[in-house]
This record gives sequence, structure tokens and C-alpha cells, in this order.
Amino acid sequence: MSISAECVRRSHRRPGQRAGQGRTYALMRHRQSWTLVLVSLALFMTALDNLVVATALPVIRADLGANLSDLEWTVNGYNLSFACLLLTGAALGDRFGRRRMFVIGLLGFTAASAAAACSPGVGMLVTARVVQGAAAAIVMPLTLTLISEAFPQGKRGAAIGLWGGITGLGVAVGPVVGGAIAQGGDWRWIFWINVPIGVVLAPLAARFLTESFGPRPQLDLRGLALAATGFFGLTWGLVRGGPAGWGSAEVVTAFAAGLVLLVAFVRWQQRARSPMLPLGLFRIRAFSTAGAVAFFSFASLFGALFIIAQYFQLALGYSPLEAGVRMLPWAGAPMIVAPVAGVLADRFGNRPFMAAGLALQAVGYAWVASIAAPGVGYAWLGTALTVSGIGISMCFPTVANAVMGSVPLSEAGVASGANSALRELGGVFGVALVAAVFTANGGYGTAQHFTDGLVPAVWVAAALSAVGVIAALLAPASSQGVPSTPAAAVPREHTGALPGASV
Repeated sequence: MSISAECVRRSHRRPGQRAGQGRTYALMRHRQSWTLVLVSLALFMTALDNLVVATALPVIRADLGANLSDLEWTVNGYNLSFACLLLTGAALGDRFGRRRMFVIGLLGFTAASAAAACSPGVGMLVTARVVQGAAAAIVMPLTLTLISEAFPQGKRGAAIGLWGGITGLGVAVGPVVGGAIAQGGDWRWIFWINVPIGVVLAPLAARFLTESFGPRPQLDLRGLALAATGFFGLTWGLVRGGPAGWGSAEVVTAFAAGLVLLVAFVRWQQRARSPMLPLGLFRIRAFSTAGAVAFFSFASLFGALFIIAQYFQLALGYSPLEAGVRMLPWAGAPMIVAPVAGVLADRFGNRPFMAAGLALQAVGYAWVASIAAPGVGYAWLGTALTVSGIGISMCFPTVANAVMGSVPLSEAGVASGANSALRELGGVFGVALVAAVFTANGGYGTAQHFTDGLVPAVWVAAALSAVGVIAALLAPASSQGVPSTPAAAVPREHTGALPGASV
């Protein structure tokens, strides 16, 4: 068709048709904006609570009369229920509606935060943290699903890049926020700050997010039970390995039970009519390698963060707030680098960014391990941590983009849940492994004794990143999944959630 003919054809379009197209485009942009804002705020709130209590533990111990085991469970209670129920949260969203379950998860997280803030003793605090983790397991995978459903393929990388930046910022800045609150006021405000945010977000999400469903008409209750209890067994073994001993009957039994239950889960998924986790996803190389990268990157990050946050206070003599501030170059990098990496990954692919990111993470931790000493200057430590922060920032969005780009959109919920579960299990594994290495080589007696344990522990964190590089290099140059249109992904979509849209 000639240019003049095309101009004539466009000029003969009815005004109502042009206005209708403009209105549809405006509604789509409005929907995307609301989706990105709402899920980003919810994501930050849940990611923050992974390690927000880390730098406040001494204050909590003094106020509630807690012992060391109690303090451990204020951190691990959240991570344990979070890791165990991530697949469950994604499956519930597919079955009952992603917007509906997202709102329910927000309300549950808000209520549990209020309960934690009101805790008269450590028992209620740990219980509230477990409920917080369960609610976060509903919210977290649905944030990625809602973003993937709202944005087309060409724009999804930038949106997921922002998602990755917020995830990394929330996890890494947790000790900063916790330290500031613990030093400047009542530790209970660590949890109170979630309440007004959740109270505002829940009705806005119910109003402005679009409802969508997954492809499974029935909830796989047997699969849910097997997956949750299997992950519980494995994570219990990882959490208790250090205190109880890796060869203890408790830990060995937990690992054995977890493995048996997960094998039973896999066998059931092979013959279930509506499986919660289609095993065929793991035959997609982009999906399986992204899962491995997620596991090792979070194992390295959580392990290093756990021990280095204490190093700043116990070996270098900083206060909780001073330690948190000095971790800001590490914490702030994801917010700057991750969105850029997400955009560039749309052009150059995810593999180079995953591999380079994990390599930088390994280099940064190796640098920290090689210079760590009781009197080391902050300039070198800060530079090394910045290198690691840039590295993990490149992994956050590209792993998520690889997962979402490798599967049909109809499987986005379950794919996000599976990847998030691997990521959180990696975090539990990393903390347990780094803590075990630290205990075997050092302790809390003196600054030098702590450093003696820190050095090999951080070398282990660097090694975990290096193993992740291998997994990243095995990823395909481009996603191998089958692209799917949004219509195919959301067979029962309701558009009435958008303001001004007709039902």
C-alpha cells in the first residue's frame, strides 16, 4: 500500500473508532501504572521483613527476656513459613483469583505485623512472624504474576527490572531500617510501620488491579500438602543443622522426611489431573537454569548479609544504625542497576547479565574475605560491597525475566511460585552454611576471634556465587518458552477493576 493510500485509509477511520482506540490505550496505561505502584509497595514491605529484625535482636532480647534460640526463630520463623508456602500462594492465586488472594495476603500480613508489634512475649512474636511469612508467601509470587499479566512482552523487562530492584533493596535495606528503629526508638515500630501501608494498599489493590485466574479449575490439595510439608522438612533441617548438629537425629530425620515427601509430591504431580506444578516446566532449560541461579545467588546474598552485618558491629565497633548506613552502597545498588539491567536484557538476553552479575558478586565477597581484619578501613570494604551490590542487582531482574519469558503466561503464577521457593530455600541454605563455617572457625569472644570465623564464611559465600555462574552459563541465549498472549493467560479476566472501564 502506498503512503498516500495509507493516509487516505487512516483519514476515513470513524472518529468514534479513533476515540475508542485512544480510550483503550489510556486504560491499559492506567492499569499498568497502578499495577506497578501497588505491587512494588507490597513487594518492598514483604521483602523488607526478611532481615529487618537482624540488627534489632539485642534490643528484643533485653526487652522480652529471650534466649539465643528464641532470637533465632524471630528470623527463621518468617523465612521458614515463607519458603514452605510459596508454591501454595501461587496455586491459590491461580484457583481463586490473583487479585483476590493478593488482597487477602496483604490483609493477613498487616494483621500479623500488628500482632508482632503488640507481642507481650517472645512466643507470640515468633508466632506472628510465622503468620507474616505465610501471608508474604501469598503476596510475593503474585506480584510477579500481576506484573507479567499487565505488561506486554516488549515492556516486561523494564517492569520486572524495577521489581528486581525493589526486591533487592527490601532485602538489603532491612538491617538498616531495623538498626535505625532499634537505636532511635521502640523496636516494635519495626512492625508497626507495616500497618498503615497495608491498610492503604489492600483497598487500592481491590479497586484498581485486574482480576485474573490460572488454567487449573481445581485446587490440588494433595499436592499442596505434600509440597508444603516437604519444604518444611528440608528447611527445618537447614535451620536446625547448626544448633542441633548436622548429624543429629533431629536434622537427619527432617532431611529424610522432607526428601521422601518431595519425591511423593513429584510422583503425584505426574498423575494428578490438575497438578499445581507441571513438571514439564523443568524440561525448559531457561526455566531450570534460572531456578538454579536464583538458589545460588540468594544463598550467597543471605549468607554474606547475615555474617557481614554482625561483623560491622562486633568486630569493627559500629552501632546498629552506623552498621546499616555503611551497608547502603550494597543495599542501594539494586534500585539503580536492576531497572537498567532489565531493560538491556530485553535487547541482549538474560544469560550475560546473570553470569556477569554472579561473577561480580563472587569477586566482591572474595575481596571482603581477603581484606577483613578487626581494624580494616571502611573505604575498601565499602568498595567491595558495592561491587557485590552491582552484581546481585544484575541477577534480580534477569532471573525473573528468564522465568517469565520461558513459560506461557498461563503458567506465570506457578512458575513464579516455584522460582521464589527456590530463591528462599537458597537463602535459608546460605545462612545455615555460612553460620556453620563461622562457628567451626571462630566465635563471638573477641574481634579477632569473630574475624577468624568471618573470613572462611565469606569465602564460602563467594564460592556459592561462583557455582551460580556455572548455572547461568548453561542458560540458553534466549528464552525457550512458548510465548502466550494475555488472552490465553487469563481466560476469566474481569476488567471492571479499572476506573472508568465498563463491565
